[in-house]
Amino acid sequence: MSIKFIPIKSSCENKKMIKDIKTWEKFEQEEIRKEKVNIKRNFRIVDALYREAVSLGVFPLKNPLEGIETKIKIAKVVNSVRKTHTKNQS
Repeated sequence: MSIKFIPIKSSCENKKMIKDIKTWEKFEQEEIRKEKVNIKRNFRIVDALYREAVSLGVFPLKNPLEGIETKIKIAKVVNSVRKTHTKNQS
């Protein structure tokens, strides 16, 4: 598979842009499929994110139910919207 690039003229430098989006998306999907899951690495990332949240005072939550009514309303609206995107649409 070859990905075609076209140059873009810019005031600061020449940049390239992907011309064939479908080929690029196929390439990305293949790369994602090839990537193996590293559970230990993922847990280290989650642990680091949790420690960062604690240091910023986000966790533990003072009141876990704070704002739940708003979240429920948003969820109801989002879930009630009819899905309009079909496979035939671009």
